[in-house]
Amino acid sequence: MRTTNRLLLAGLVVLAVAGAAHAQTAKADRNAMLAHLQKTKKALDKSTKGLSTAQWNFKPAPDRWSIAEAYEHIALAESLLLELIEKNVQSPATPEKKKDSATAMAKDAQIEKAVTDRSQKFQAPDPLKPTGRWPVDQMKKEFAARRAKTRDFARNSKEDLRAHFFAGPPGEMDAVQWVLFLSSHCERHTAQILEVKADPNFPKK
Repeated sequence: MRTTNRLLLAGLVVLAVAGAAHAQTAKADRNAMLAHLQKTKKALDKSTKGLSTAQWNFKPAPDRWSIAEAYEHIALAESLLLELIEKNVQSPATPEKKKDSATAMAKDAQIEKAVTDRSQKFQAPDPLKPTGRWPVDQMKKEFAARRAKTRDFARNSKEDLRAHFFAGPPGEMDAVQWVLFLSSHCERHTAQILEVKADPNFPKK
């Protein structure tokens, strides 16, 4: 009986340690998501602070987006990607596909690097193409509200986001990586905004 009790106690200790490790990893993942979301929003806000109407609407070329168009695209993508993530985490988890922390974090970095690589250009799908649907002030409020929902999801989701996988442009990603993909998409188009501002014909204030 004593041997059985010792084995049971040892098993409970192992489970407790494993549970604590999982909780710590989840906390680290949430902190990473929240920090990245904060960083990319701050950079976007800084890149568009104090712009005049002419600067918002300046197009470097007929086939290139203005800052207003890039910003609208960011706002549209924010909600579309979050809806996709929320929908997919409702599907059954596949914890057997989870990677160890080092492997997962290495892929996190690869995804961020790939998404922000402006040497690779892509056509936006029709639902994400800007149409000038909002005045600038309203557009900024729209993005802020949508980003707040993303932060709420990253902070409060009860799911093990590392155990939910679904396909994306860089291949299959877990839900943490999808959030980083969303945030990196904002960073990608903030870089586009900076490119517009660097154009020699960009209007002066």
